[in-house]
Formats: sequence, structure tokens, C-alpha cells
Amino acid sequence: MTVLNVAICQAAPIPLDFAGGIEKATRLAREAIEGGAQFVAFGETFLGGYPLWLDEAPGAALWDHPGSKALHAIMLDQAIVPGDERLLPLQELCDESGACISLGAHERVRQSLYNNQLLFRPGEAPLDHRKLVPTHGERLIWMRGDGSTLGVHQAEWGKAGNLICWEHWMPLARAAMHNLGEAVHVAAWPTVREEYALASRHYAMEGRCFVLAAGLVQHRDDLFDGLERVGGSSEALELFNAIEGEALNRGMSLIAAPDARVLAQAGEGEEILHAELDLSEIGGGLASLDTDGHYSRPDVFELNVDVRAKDGVVFSS
Repeated sequence: MTVLNVAICQAAPIPLDFAGGIEKATRLAREAIEGGAQFVAFGETFLGGYPLWLDEAPGAALWDHPGSKALHAIMLDQAIVPGDERLLPLQELCDESGACISLGAHERVRQSLYNNQLLFRPGEAPLDHRKLVPTHGERLIWMRGDGSTLGVHQAEWGKAGNLICWEHWMPLARAAMHNLGEAVHVAAWPTVREEYALASRHYAMEGRCFVLAAGLVQHRDDLFDGLERVGGSSEALELFNAIEGEALNRGMSLIAAPDARVLAQAGEGEEILHAELDLSEIGGGLASLDTDGHYSRPDVFELNVDVRAKDGVVFSS
């Protein structure tokens, strides 16, 4: 297969309401697949919505803030868990269509929340990628991932993988992923502002792969709607009321080729962005730049990647 049809579902999440988010993601992914897509991507934490209050609500980071505590409790209660049966509609869609779906979600493991970009693939369990370093205020809610979820999926047309947001400015994470030989890479963002677009196109050029830079569309009113869906909280409502502005994540998703040119560009609203990828471009581009091969210096630089799961507690007899 030398031609791959892909799509980004640039859409508004349903904040806090994971059941509603799964239904919407399945519906949009099906629409993209019926439109010809063999690979579909959604933005960062589409399930649960990006936690806008961390950046937009004054005081959200203050110690013991009632609104932040209330929202954290809701997220823990709502978040997906490993092997979550609520995700079966997405898995079934992959199985019946043969397509892959990359979807961001808040995930609960024991008592901690992770930022996970799940890669659903036909006939196999979803591939996890838990964000290695939550950025700035995100550390208030998310645990750091480990090397056990730094991997790729082998499809019939090539390999596919994910990184999340500012991981694209982690040079060693990029080097590790380039070594794994991605043909298609999902760069998941809350919104693809100018510097995020640059990072995504740079990744495509450096890794000689196609990049789906997937963003969300989020408005202030969405937060109130999501909160109402999960039963509400007066403390969280007060926090949301302190947020100024209306359009907080503006989409602007793009699809980039291995030479960094933009193949498709979305606007600021909800849309499904399609592109046709000529996978034969990858081999041609490697002639001049192969950062994991002839443009590397393994005699000078060596990267060790620890892919062991780090649970922190080991019970042994």
C-alpha cells in the first residue's frame, strides 16, 4: 500500500462527561471512515476535555482550592481505566472497518490520572501512550508516564505512533520515536497554535514521516454543559465563572508531509480534515536526511531507553 487516506476529527469534547465523549468520538470517527479515512486522529484528551481551568481560571492552582478539588474528584470518577469496556464501540469500529483511531483521554490507574493518547487498531488491544511530562500547570492533575508506553503500532502500510503536546520539544523522546520508524505520527495538541504547528512540521521533516497535528475546539460554555451532565458542583461552577473569554481552544489542525509542507489545514471550528498520503515520499526523503541512520553519529551519541513499567511498588514473595 503506497497511498493512505487519513483524517483529523477536529471537534469539541464534552468536558467531564466520558460516556458522552465516547459516543461523540465513535460517531465522528465513523463519519471520517465512511468518508474514506483509514487512519483517524483526535486531539489531546478529547475524552474528558482539556482541563482549561488550569490556565484560564484565576486561583485554580492555589493550595486546597475547592473548585480544583471538586473537578479532580469528578475526573477520577469519570476517567477511563485500563481495559475499560466503555471503549468497546471504538474498538468494534476499528475491527469492522480495518481503520486505526488515535484518541486522547484522561485515564485513571489506581488513584492517579494520566494523559493517555490511545491508538485503537483492528484485532488488537489499544496501544497506550501516557504523556511523559505534564506541562506546567498540568502537573496538578496528571502523573508522569514511563517508557513502557513509548511504542508504535505495526500496520500493513507501516508504523504509527503518538506523542502529546510539549513532548515534541523533548529531543530524546523524538529520537526514540524516530528510531522506531514511524510512517504516520499523531501530534496531539489542545489547539494547534503557531509554535505547535512549527513543532509538528519540524517533527515530520526530522522523522521523515507524515504528521497529523490534531487540535480541539473548546469554548467556555462547553465547561458548564459538561459539568451539568455529570451532576454539577457549586465549587467547580464558581471556578468556571471566573474564566474570561469564550473561544479557548481554536483547532487549526494540520497534516504535514515528510518535507514539512502542509497537505491540509483546518480552520477554527469543528470539521473533519482529510488528506491522502503518498507513503512513497518517505523513502525519497530519507536519501538526504535520515536522523536515525546516515545522519546520526552512534560513535558519538548513544540513547538508552528504559521501557520497563515503573509501578513504584513491587510485591514479591
